[in-house]
Amino acid sequence: MNSESTRLSFKEKLGYAGGDFASNLFWMTFIFYGTMFYTDTFGLTAAAVAAMFGIVRSFDSIAVFVAGIVADRTNTKWGKFRPFFIWLAIPYGIVGALCFFTPGLVDSSKLVYAYATYLGFGLLYAAINIPYSSLLGVISADPIERASASQFRFVGAFSAGAVIAFALPSLVKTLGGVPTITKLASASDKAKQVVASQHGFFYAMGAFAVLSVFLWFGTFATTKERIQPSANQESSLLKDIKSIVTNVPWLILFLLGLFTLSYVSMRNATAAFYIKYYVGSRPLFGAVRSVEALMGWFNGIGMIAAIVGTILLTGTLTKKMGKKLAYVLLMGVSAALTIAYYWVPPDAVVTIFVLQTLVSIFMGPTTPLVFAMYTDAVDYSEWKDGRRATGLVMSASSLAQSLGWTVGGMLGGALLASFGYKPNVDQTPETLGGLKMMMSWIPAIGAALATIAMLVYPLSEAKMKQIVLDLEARRKKEA
Repeated sequence: MNSESTRLSFKEKLGYAGGDFASNLFWMTFIFYGTMFYTDTFGLTAAAVAAMFGIVRSFDSIAVFVAGIVADRTNTKWGKFRPFFIWLAIPYGIVGALCFFTPGLVDSSKLVYAYATYLGFGLLYAAINIPYSSLLGVISADPIERASASQFRFVGAFSAGAVIAFALPSLVKTLGGVPTITKLASASDKAKQVVASQHGFFYAMGAFAVLSVFLWFGTFATTKERIQPSANQESSLLKDIKSIVTNVPWLILFLLGLFTLSYVSMRNATAAFYIKYYVGSRPLFGAVRSVEALMGWFNGIGMIAAIVGTILLTGTLTKKMGKKLAYVLLMGVSAALTIAYYWVPPDAVVTIFVLQTLVSIFMGPTTPLVFAMYTDAVDYSEWKDGRRATGLVMSASSLAQSLGWTVGGMLGGALLASFGYKPNVDQTPETLGGLKMMMSWIPAIGAALATIAMLVYPLSEAKMKQIVLDLEARRKKEA
């Protein structure tokens, strides 16, 4: 096995980060505005959206698993994982944009269209993103370099989130000619807003689709696969699966990913409804801001804070206390801050934004920490039983992320329906109270469960150092 572990150049780390920027131009759009797009703009009921998320994302979860199996068994002159960026970038962009096109169809046909495009995008997302995640496991043999590449990756992801958060509401409004949303708008005005929003979403996401294609090409061109499975390793799916299900660190990370993405999906999907209906148009920075502006600022400030937290805290806390304890601290504080939203009144806009900033600073580093731990689980699997199935391990890890996204999306839509939510009208006190719960106590449960799961994670920094030394010695004997 090739054990090359030279330091990664800034160019390669930046190129690797570009892949997650491309991925998150769509992922963050679905996270921040997906539920609201399908209810308020596309025209589905909250219950229909919850059902669609549950059904389609269940298929996506299977696709994630299959993508890892296929990637592990792909062999080209460009490597196992990088070719998928070239093969799938254009279909990914096209189908992603089509998800945000609203056809002039009757309700039943429109629902079929929503299912078809959302399913198509989910399958393509799995097919390109699993190889991308797997690339982190073979880009270097050095856990420190992998952690650094992971940090770059999520700076790219959060930067895309900031672009979507700040730019998308304004782009939709500008490109579609959407009138400003006010509580006093007539039914006719609101109908015009919906039609204009439909055009705006499609034009904006079409532009982001083009950008994502070029970024995927850039990731292909600037990265390199350095670690390959041993030539003596037998290709056996059953043995690879057995290796995963007996990998205790991975099992814990699987649960942690499920809890974390449930938290993130619920909270971020609720934010647009929270701002639009609970907070409304309010003064901020010396002037009254529209709902669209407040949505953009809320999500955008959160993404910038996440970038700041990732850059300033990830390396510092990892060096001082290790990845495990750093994660416990960061996620525990995030859970407590999230609960605080329950007591914030709608006119306390500054408090709402301060909490968003703090939650995001502490949440930001948790994702690169976990994905670095996934690659540690790959090393652990190879060290324990001699099998290195990077794609399968990373896809199985992404399965947890997908399931968490599914749970959060389904639960969010179901809760909206149970609280009596109706799109584009003033909400009842019961619904507004439900939105408060969906921004505070309910997602905080997921964060708390993730914190508890990490407490029993067994791979310390000292253990990983020994594993790396043992693997390097083994590779030298095989060379």
